Amino acid sequence: MTIFKLYITISLSILSILSSFGQYTTKDGIYPYESSLYMEINENRDEVLQRNLEKFIFSNSKWKQLVSQKRMAVGLVDLRQEHNVRYASINGNHMMYAASLPKIAVLLTAMESVEEGCLLYDDILKKDLRLMIAKSNNAATTRVIERLGYDKIAEVMMKDEYNLYDKSNGGGLWVGKKYAKSGHKKPDPLKGLSHAATVDQVCRFYTMLAYGKLVNPEMNEEMMKYLKDPEINHKFVNVLSRIAPNADLYRKSGSWRTFHSDSVLVEGENGRRYILVTLIDSQAGGAICKNLVKQAEKALGLKKDTGSITTTTPKVPVLKPRSGGS
Repeated sequence: MTIFKLYITISLSILSILSSFGQYTTKDGIYPYESSLYMEINENRDEVLQRNLEKFIFSNSKWKQLVSQKRMAVGLVDLRQEHNVRYASINGNHMMYAASLPKIAVLLTAMESVEEGCLLYDDILKKDLRLMIAKSNNAATTRVIERLGYDKIAEVMMKDEYNLYDKSNGGGLWVGKKYAKSGHKKPDPLKGLSHAATVDQVCRFYTMLAYGKLVNPEMNEEMMKYLKDPEINHKFVNVLSRIAPNADLYRKSGSWRTFHSDSVLVEGENGRRYILVTLIDSQAGGAICKNLVKQAEKALGLKKDTGSITTTTPKVPVLKPRSGGS
């Protein structure tokens, strides 16, 4: 064995050992958690968190109406205890048009394709991926989609290890059209949507990301880099940048006509660790996203004055709802 081959063998062995612990030593924050601790959020639905979320959402008559009309969906994942995530959702498996939010499906498919060796991870792709996620650039997204193809995106979303589009459970993440005015379409098989999502599946995506379960530890880390530090300061980010300026945000949003969507994985001080996702069909969707952040943090038990979080789960909801606003 040559010295070069020996060096490569040793290097790969070291990477393998690091990967076995589920976390990369190069990460900046607490995520990803130990991958072996990953659990499915649908198996960890929490009654108290569900009651709290419903209490704060339904205290707003406009939001309650949108929910009843299937025009608003919300998902919330509590990640404070890495051994025991808690999940709550409203209209969780109701698939809606999600504008640019499903670009996370394109990102995951690109990373899968790079790992498989069928897509070159060159500077052009890296630049387009950053533009696609951080700035939601449609031209960059279209270039990546053209390199992947709709069939590949659908294949990755329906892979057993992800199951991010489940025909037997409302669908999920789907990209069947370029982010351009024209071009061939491949609508989703359930509702015929071109860019679709459910909050359940988007929350699953971010939970897998938080536990290093997407592709492999190296690619999961790369995906986190693309999603971190979003460059569009609106909706969730607009509020979080003010109430938690030092928090790390991994985020993708979307807007088109009356359709508004947002999704974020949060890591902040005083235990601010959660995932929040919403899909809305309303002219007021952008404003609703802003107001939703504080309501979600109330549902989690985040104290408004100090930013600290209750460490015990109450047997019954004791939080006072905030009324008014949309």
